Amino acid sequence: MIQTENLSKRYPGGHQALRNVSISIQEGEMVFLTGHSGAGKSTLMKLIGGIERSTSGSVAINGTKLSSLNRSALPYLRRNFGFVFQDHKLLIDRSVFHNVALPLLISGFSKSEITTRVRAALDKVGLLEKEALNPQTLSGGEQQRLCIARAVVNKPAILLADEPTGNLDPGYAADIVAMFRAFNRVGVTVVIATHDPAMIQGLGARVIELKQGELLA
Repeated sequence: MIQTENLSKRYPGGHQALRNVSISIQEGEMVFLTGHSGAGKSTLMKLIGGIERSTSGSVAINGTKLSSLNRSALPYLRRNFGFVFQDHKLLIDRSVFHNVALPLLISGFSKSEITTRVRAALDKVGLLEKEALNPQTLSGGEQQRLCIARAVVNKPAILLADEPTGNLDPGYAADIVAMFRAFNRVGVTVVIATHDPAMIQGLGARVIELKQGELLA
C-alpha cells in the first residue's frame, strides 16, 4: 500500500531531514514511526501524504508514484488519507460539527450525507453531544478527538497521525491510542509518529525507527 524507495528530503538552507529511507507498509497494518525530536518523522509523514515533495527517491501509494501526479491530481489522491496533525488546525470560527464537515463539503457531498457522516464520526469519538459548541470550549483531549473525527469522516484507507498524544495526560493519551486501534481493527492502515515509548507498549504493532533522518530499524 505505502512504498518509499531511497526517499530523501533537503530543505532550503541545507537541512537534510531524510536520507535514503526505504520502507514498505502493507494494507491494514498499524505502524509506529519513532525517533528523537527532529529525526525526520514529521517529514516522512508529509511526504507519504503528498503534503510535501521529496528531493529525491519516491513514494508510491497503491502502486502510484506521487512524483508522477500533477498538482491537480494530488487532492484526489489525498482523499485516501486522514490526517491528524501536531497542531490541531481547527477552525475557531466554526462549530465542532462544521469542523468535521469541512472535508466532505470540499469533496461535494450532499447535505444529508454530510450530516449522517459527521454525526457518525462524532459519535465514534464521543463528541456527538458537543456538535454545536465552538472548538475553543473543548479540553485538549477533546480537541484531539475532534481532529480524529475530522480525519476519519471521509472513511479513509490510510490514517496518518503526527504525535497525536504529545500534549495529553496519560488517561487521554490511552483513549486516543484505543481509538486508533479500533480504526485499525476494521481495516484502516494506521501510521503514527511518536517519540513516546509508552504509547507503543503492548500493542504488538511494527515499529520503524529513524535517527537524524536515516532508517535504523
